[in-house]
Amino acid sequence: MSNINLIIEERAADIGKFLVGRLLPFRQKRMIGPFIYLDHMGPVKLNEREQMDIRPHPHIGLSTLTFLFEGSIMHRDTLGNEIQINPGAVNWMTAGKGIVHSERTPDHMRHEDKFMHGLQIWVALPKKLEQMDPEFFHVEAEKLPAWTEGSVDFKLVAGEVLGHRSPVPVYSKLYMLEIKSSEKQNLSIGKQLFGESGLYILEGGIESEGNTFGPKQILVAKDSTLCEFTIQANSTIYIFGGDAFPEERFIDWNFVSSSKELIEAAKERWIAGGFEKVPGDEEEFVPYPVLKR
Repeated sequence: MSNINLIIEERAADIGKFLVGRLLPFRQKRMIGPFIYLDHMGPVKLNEREQMDIRPHPHIGLSTLTFLFEGSIMHRDTLGNEIQINPGAVNWMTAGKGIVHSERTPDHMRHEDKFMHGLQIWVALPKKLEQMDPEFFHVEAEKLPAWTEGSVDFKLVAGEVLGHRSPVPVYSKLYMLEIKSSEKQNLSIGKQLFGESGLYILEGGIESEGNTFGPKQILVAKDSTLCEFTIQANSTIYIFGGDAFPEERFIDWNFVSSSKELIEAAKERWIAGGFEKVPGDEEEFVPYPVLKR
């Protein structure tokens, strides 16, 4: 019997000037472990007149994980952080009870052609930490655990698995693992996984129980401990997941919580202008979306 319980295809989603590939949430699978939102951004080429300008917007109840393959983003937030995110680095921002941030093309890249390609991920917080003070942590690419087994390269983006631990300060049991292979290989790593598990194919493909799967798909495992497959040559995949929460999570715009009341309060606070301003980016903001009837 196949261990693949569900296949999720990328769906186009409009986030302003960009169309992204939305993978989570999905109507049949709202979360994989604590992972509640996953967008594949790009690859897209921007000319000198086109910029990434995601204006200041709020979050509660989650941590955001930005992981770029190409391009750069200038991150600013209400804690006063201003840092350029480059390919391979992890930008980990924990909203807790509330934070506002913006994501823009860095000034020194605004008058040239550039590429943008990466993953935008939300990780829900455990219920007891949903109202924690906001935090920010940035890990450069070279600080992430990386190792090679044969022709397969591993990198642990976040969490703890396979005997390695990422320095990213996560708040629940989870893992996000990058696997790259230059040759066709059989992999069996399930005995060291736990909780729920998803496998995202960025490029190349995998073979499992006589079936072949290609890019822009998430394969959701019935049982993460049975995670065995063949990775094709020149492939990049991400295995992510972890322990699921006992409570349901709700999403409204950029807000995530186990409590609809907390989401409603955050929504009203944003509409009323009650969140702090982002230093250096005070003039603009994203209004709460009003649904057209």
